[in-house]
Formats: sequence, structure tokens, C-alpha cells
Amino acid sequence: MALEDAKEQADVAFTRQSLTGLAFENAFGGATSFLRRKYTKDLTGVQIAITGVPFDQAVTNRPGTRLGPRAIREASTLQTYEPPYGWGYDVMSEIAMIDYGDLAFDYADIPAFPAALKAHIAGILAAGAASVTLGGDHYISFPILQAYADKYGPMALLQFDAHTDTWPDDDMNRVDHGTMFYKAVKSGIVDPAKSVQVGIRTVVDDPLGVNIIDAREVHETGVAAVVEKIKGILGDHPTYLSFDIDGLDPAFAPGTGTPVWGGLASWQASAILRDLAGINIKGGDIVEVSPPFDTTGATAIAGAHVATEISSLIGWRLRG
Repeated sequence: MALEDAKEQADVAFTRQSLTGLAFENAFGGATSFLRRKYTKDLTGVQIAITGVPFDQAVTNRPGTRLGPRAIREASTLQTYEPPYGWGYDVMSEIAMIDYGDLAFDYADIPAFPAALKAHIAGILAAGAASVTLGGDHYISFPILQAYADKYGPMALLQFDAHTDTWPDDDMNRVDHGTMFYKAVKSGIVDPAKSVQVGIRTVVDDPLGVNIIDAREVHETGVAAVVEKIKGILGDHPTYLSFDIDGLDPAFAPGTGTPVWGGLASWQASAILRDLAGINIKGGDIVEVSPPFDTTGATAIAGAHVATEISSLIGWRLRG
């Protein structure tokens, strides 16, 4: 049946009618929406909206993550022929999911960017959908979290990262991908006691009360222990999941701006994400994929899988 479908399918991002179902279009052709979902700005009946934020003006080292959403979408075409492995259900067939396209913003008007992004995500939430955002550098999580906190109150943050991104910065107008979670805690939109940072392997003087599971702890205690600890901290609190691709070791994800050795293997990340099924996740993002430094495409592939896993986590709760 799949072969017959492939003969008939082209540009299903525009031609498909249903918001659910697998896609069998040739991976090397066609319009590259995320997972071949329907490209639309109509949020009617939508449960998960995938959206891109091609912004990288907040980086401290190598740029290029503005090209991340496009690369992640292209890499995701390899995943559309069968249900995501290991979940026991198919988010593509059971959850109404669309590609909402990218945020429109003026690249030369940086001060206006945060409000534009917050409003973009707020519009998705107001329609009753969850957002999964393809970045872009990690600063984008801050305006997104503001929109989520407006709806759900202070969020639990589940962050996969090499860096805590909590360096002190009391200037709320600064746009910086290394200080936004400091601001998120200080402004009350993130509850540090309910938050967890996984994979950390850089020095932080003050964790601000956020729980840290560093990379070495993941390696030494194993997936099951890490998942149990994360679930114990999050409880059933409304959670936002932010995955910086540099949470993975550079051997698995070289295409990023601030790579740090000693990180998670891709198998560890995938196992942790899948075993977290059941947490009260409301939305998430995958950030810091920088295609100019991704010579094999491995980083974009990892990013596409992370976005699928986040969608599957959200769908796990939505399907009841």
C-alpha cells in the first residue's frame, strides 16, 4: 500500500486534506513541511502546531541557527513512513498536527523580536493547540515561556543542554541565548524547584534553585534512574521542554554554535524522552541546530527526531 501511495503523493504539505496520517511521498522531493504535515495557518481542530523561528541574533559564538528550521524540516522527511519507534502509538495518525510555518519578524529590529514571538505563540495557545518550535538560537525559549506562563502560570522547565543558560543578567531588554533562564526564574515564569536541567557540563556559580542532572550523572546512573528522578521533580506540574541540541555530545551533533565534549549520546536522549511519557508537558522546542557546521546532516537529523519525540510526549497526554 505504501508503494502505491508513493506513486500518487506529491507536495502533500499542500495537497493533503486530513490533519492526521502517515505520508509516503519520496523523501528527496516535494515541499518539506515538518513530517509532511499540512502547511496551514488555520488552527481549527489542531492539537499540535509545529512552528519555526529562524532567529540567531543572540548567539555568543558560531551563528547559523536561523537556517535550523529549514534543515530540521528537510531531515524529518525520513520519518514519515511509519510510526515513531518505541511509543506504542502513532502521533502522526492519532493527533491533529500541522506545520504552522515560520514566525515573521524584522531581522533588523531586534528589540521588537521578543514581543513578536510571544504573540505568535500566544495565538497558537489561544486556539487550544500546543506548540513545538524549531529554532533558532536558545533565546527564543524566553518569549515562548512568557506566553505559556500567561496561560498556565509558572512553568516547570525540563531543559536538555550543555549549559544552564542562567548567567546573571538583570537587563530584561538584552537578547542573549545564555541568560534567558536566569530571567525566566527571576521574573517568576519558571518554578525552579519543579525544574530540571539535564546534560549540564559547564560551570554555574548559582543554579537559582533549579535541579541539575549533569552529563556525568546520566552516564553513571543510567536512563532509568534519570527518568525516575526527573518525574519525581516535575510531578504533574505543567511542563515546558526545551532541548538545546548541544545537550548531545559533539560526536552526535557537531552542527551547533557552542559544542562541549562529554555530552549525551543520541541513544540516551531518545531513551530518556520516550520513558518520560506521561509527564504533563504543554509544549517544547528544539534549538541551536546550525546547518553551516553540520557537514553530514547528523545534527539536523537528531533535531528532527527530538521534535518528533516532543510531539509524541505531548500527544501521549492529548490522546487521553
